[in-house]
Amino acid sequence: MHANIYYVMNLFADLQARGLIHDSTDSSALADRLASGPVGVYVGFDPTADSLHVGHLMGQLTLRRFQLAGHRPFPLAGGATGMVGDPGGRSEERNLLDRDTLEHNVRSISTQLEKILDFTPGPHAATLVNNAEWTASMGVLEFLRDVGKHVTVNQMMAKDSVRSRIQSEHGISYTEFSYMLLQANDFRHLHEVHQVELQMGGSDQWGNITAGIDLIRRTSGRSAHGLTWPLLLKSDGTKFGKTAGGSVWLDPTKTSPYQFRQFWIKTDDEAVADLLMRFSMQPFEELSAVIAQHSQAPHQRLAQRKLADELTALVHGEAAAIVASQAAEVLFGSDPTAASAAALNVVAAEVASSRHNREALPDPVSFLSQIGLATSKSEARRLIEQKSVRINGQIIDGSTALAEIKLLQDRFMLIRRGKTDYHLAEIF
Repeated sequence: MHANIYYVMNLFADLQARGLIHDSTDSSALADRLASGPVGVYVGFDPTADSLHVGHLMGQLTLRRFQLAGHRPFPLAGGATGMVGDPGGRSEERNLLDRDTLEHNVRSISTQLEKILDFTPGPHAATLVNNAEWTASMGVLEFLRDVGKHVTVNQMMAKDSVRSRIQSEHGISYTEFSYMLLQANDFRHLHEVHQVELQMGGSDQWGNITAGIDLIRRTSGRSAHGLTWPLLLKSDGTKFGKTAGGSVWLDPTKTSPYQFRQFWIKTDDEAVADLLMRFSMQPFEELSAVIAQHSQAPHQRLAQRKLADELTALVHGEAAAIVASQAAEVLFGSDPTAASAAALNVVAAEVASSRHNREALPDPVSFLSQIGLATSKSEARRLIEQKSVRINGQIIDGSTALAEIKLLQDRFMLIRRGKTDYHLAEIF
């Protein structure tokens, strides 16, 4: 990964233009500092699961922007803070994880971070840090003396998420109440040891970030910076990155590259311009041109496809992105005879499937009811008479000999009912 001069010269302005700045410390001072030379910058990721999800992508991609601009990213895996849990955005206490689970989760998300950031040794190399390394050995008296002494309860109570939890029926434990102190100490430690000058996060992290800035000032007399981006919410106000099936994970075993790509493809037209600007790494001017072109023919979903293809390639690799796109084309009506074996394997994982002996294939009517694309033989006959059934792209009739149909990749029959109902039969 090489620094991009566009970002080097215009990073702060570019972030503003993309809608990526919600709060920041003195914007003029921060812009000047970013333009004057490399800055150490960190974003924290608490390992509450063994995979990050798309809600975490903003932090990863913003660190990537800074690295492309010649700065030094420090992604932080919260092996210590993950044991406590940030009360922000939660109405009740988080379930605490045991140490072995947290260590497993840290290892898992570290692998995902390495796909977005460049850890190759060099002046702009990313450095993965784990706050358990400097927190686990710190005694409670040392923590109270070196950290707690410098943060007032008034300051902690002023945080919106803390105040709302105190006023709720569930209340807040001292454990979660102390989270701000732990995060402030992380910033202090990274500032002292790695010369990290900037912490970033979602807008709900502003109180934690400013607590760290204040702790640095009180303990060292030096200044530091903070920046947050707006929280991403869906149009109904629910958390971004959630679907009816749960979170959209970055781990391909939890959310397949195909489903990951489809999440972005399904972005509403009203939201796609905003998401494209915030998530895409392409220059602002190019994205503006894509959005203008998209607005002329939104039904073609150009902006959604650009966003989906870029992010799938970043998270899962170029090959997986291409295969996911090919599989989507098959499932949305393109000629299946041109599909690769890899694309058909993806299709097999996304639709109902079955295996059949070629010598024992029945007539089309029986076959449709057998594989569940028709509830009865009479419905199957009606569908065939209406020319609503295709096998490997070919419209079939009642006399079609299934055993004579050319198989896809010498292996598959893709049966399509109407426009969206599919079944993949493996023929042996």
